[in-house]
Amino acid sequence: MLKKFVPHFFTLLNLLSGCVAAVLAVQNHLVFAAVFVGVGIFFDFFDGFFARMLKVPSELGLQLDSLADMITSGLVPGIVMMQLISQSLGGNAGIFVYDWETHPMFHFDFPPLALLGLLITLASAYRLAKFNIDKRQSSSFVGLPTPANAIMIVSLPLIAAYQAFPRILALIFNPWFLVGLTFLSTALLNAELPLFGLKFKSWDFKTNWYRYLLIGIAVFSFFFFQFLALPLLILFYVLFSATLHFYHLE
Repeated sequence: MLKKFVPHFFTLLNLLSGCVAAVLAVQNHLVFAAVFVGVGIFFDFFDGFFARMLKVPSELGLQLDSLADMITSGLVPGIVMMQLISQSLGGNAGIFVYDWETHPMFHFDFPPLALLGLLITLASAYRLAKFNIDKRQSSSFVGLPTPANAIMIVSLPLIAAYQAFPRILALIFNPWFLVGLTFLSTALLNAELPLFGLKFKSWDFKTNWYRYLLIGIAVFSFFFFQFLALPLLILFYVLFSATLHFYHLE
């Protein structure tokens, strides 16, 4: 039946958005790359939505979804972080620079330290592989989902472009902050950290109060903090989930 291909169509749109974002990120158009990551995550939501609505879940859809997420939410944030680290070092890593020009085979326009950003891509691949075989993550998560992690990373160029306050820019383009965020990102992706799912099985407030609270905080944060709200919300989501799990409040 044709309807079983509807979720796959949205998954492929997610993949296409991620491919465009990857090309833009390589060309250092980080704001536009972030926009296409957002578009891809939007399509990622709808592939699952239509699979449930049309009652056509499939093993093919699960695997295809992970492959699309690997590009949109795995490869692209790694490239974005690599570009940010490179920019933070002024395209010249000082004591970290290896004199590539003494070896004609190699000529790179980025400092080797920037390659640490690709740890995000490796950690995302590992998480997605684990997710496909982990039966615990049907209604909740163990570790930070790759789309949430991607939002946290690709929000940085948006903040730098549209909320260019001196202290914020100084932090975003501090190489040690970026390296630290890279290691935090890789740890959160694969940590044995229970996080509540964001899908509503009913609209009942009693069983979904923490989801409603998160939505309310998100709306409030966007109104006052704009793009700065994105990484703050992801970190709040992690801490809030950990607190709920610790006190058995879910």
